[in-house]
Amino acid sequence: MMVFDHDSVVAFSKSFGLIYLVVLSLICLAWTYWPSNKKGFDEAARMPVLEEEDRPWR
Repeated sequence: MMVFDHDSVVAFSKSFGLIYLVVLSLICLAWTYWPSNKKGFDEAARMPVLEEEDRPWR
């Protein structure tokens, strides 16, 4: 039977969390710069701004 102490659980969770966030960031970066997604990002860049007024409502 394996017994985990607090320090080993914390070390594992820190390592796993770091690896998880790095992998997730790389996936997001790859998806952003994937050539087939360029059309969607270009369309979003040309969308009109909904709120152009910079004053109170009333």
